[in-house]
Amino acid sequence: MVTKSTGKKARSLMLQGTGSHVGKSILCAALLRIMRDKGMKVAPFKAQNMALNSAVTPDGGEIGRAQFVQAQAAGVVPSVDMNPILLKPTGDSVSQVIIHGKVFASMGAVEYHGFKKEAARFVMESYERLASDYDVIVIEGAGSPAEVNLRENDIANMGVAELTDSPVVIVGDIDRGGVFASLVGTMELLSPAERDRVKGFIINKFRGDVRLLKGGLDFLTQRTGVPVVGVVPYMTDINLPDEDGVALQGVGYTREGAVSHDLDIAVVKLPRISNFTDFDPFRHEPSVRIRFVDNAKDLAGADAVILPGTKNTIEDLLWLKSKGFDKRIKEHREAGGAVVGICGGFQMLGEKVSDPYSVESGAGVSEGLSMLRCSTILERDKKTHSVSAIVSQGAMRIEGYEIHMGETTGIDASFSMIDRRDERKASVDDGAVSGDGLVWGTYIHGIFDNDVFRDTFLSGLRAGNSSGTGASMRTVRPFADMRERAMDALASMVKASVDIDSLLKIIGR
Repeated sequence: MVTKSTGKKARSLMLQGTGSHVGKSILCAALLRIMRDKGMKVAPFKAQNMALNSAVTPDGGEIGRAQFVQAQAAGVVPSVDMNPILLKPTGDSVSQVIIHGKVFASMGAVEYHGFKKEAARFVMESYERLASDYDVIVIEGAGSPAEVNLRENDIANMGVAELTDSPVVIVGDIDRGGVFASLVGTMELLSPAERDRVKGFIINKFRGDVRLLKGGLDFLTQRTGVPVVGVVPYMTDINLPDEDGVALQGVGYTREGAVSHDLDIAVVKLPRISNFTDFDPFRHEPSVRIRFVDNAKDLAGADAVILPGTKNTIEDLLWLKSKGFDKRIKEHREAGGAVVGICGGFQMLGEKVSDPYSVESGAGVSEGLSMLRCSTILERDKKTHSVSAIVSQGAMRIEGYEIHMGETTGIDASFSMIDRRDERKASVDDGAVSGDGLVWGTYIHGIFDNDVFRDTFLSGLRAGNSSGTGASMRTVRPFADMRERAMDALASMVKASVDIDSLLKIIGR
């Protein structure tokens, strides 16, 4: 039986939400940065995360991308304990279950619901380790605590608050409408003990004059007895990673740069797209327009077409063909356009993808796009590594991470040579590149975070060669610096709109 945390050093605060995508992840990151700047040693924690955007810790463990970014906001090294359970959907009702950074099993929804009582042990093991090393733990909930069908053995919201004895602040998204009903309704569906844990509300994504909200804020406090500790403005100019594909739902074009641009990059918005944060660095480039497309006709006018990562390569490859993307991509290539594949997208560019062990689906095997002379077999074991590599053309050093089940072999030249995995020396061929350099693929996520490589890639597009063998134009903005400035700007905005002193009193600091 799992019991409450005892003897912990750290104080804690938990942000829960009235639903998914209300801004919990970004607000947690802001609070971590604010507390770090106040001299506290702080860490993020999300017991259970369901997301296809993930990252790899320095020791090779896989966690949700949001917790990786939150660790950066806190100024600490990302750890698997910050997200002990990660669920990566492979279908509508099946997920790969990752515990402490490694694949544990694939489970259906009903099976996992029954497993949660056991999973609580892994959650508390991680929390106890963090609590012994940090002053404050900022905990992020998942979805909503009002999902009454998921209350039994909950390890996402109020169950975690109880286990860690954490006060709770509930976040509501006013931009969606109905925020007052959402907050009051959430409170009504909590038990008396759970309501006692709720110490404040934050209203997020507000557009307009906050004075117009006074009547509503007073109503909330009178109705629930819970104060509103902040109203955070809608943030339009702070580019930080989105946690999951909710950010891409219903949009064909997104992430556009300035109106004036000389390069257009189209990313195919696969149904099971993963790690689309790989392309965030392009959002900061004023000369580049980056767009996610789900209609093959929208590839027209692109200088480069990118096939991103996916949690189900074969099924997304079949979808891609059914939508006519295969023909459009080949026409783009024949016209001299660049084609790039990252991870699952790289596998699609080969001649064949086989899944003999039903790792991702029961589809078995599918012919690829045959734009690279290689084939992939999906293996049982998953590779997760932080890596350093040398790009074959241009001899540039890049840093990134691998997350893949596949082994790809072929006769095309490798794209890069991985010489370090998880701080250990390695010698592993990665990816493939066509003879003319117009088509290439790699297993390395985060490749465009590397400023020199991104600069050379964009210069190559301008010169008509995607492998970047043309001279670099040195036009890019340092991505790490921009990310830090964005984090500081976010923290400054939240600090100005949330009563931080009240939050610190709530957690006993």
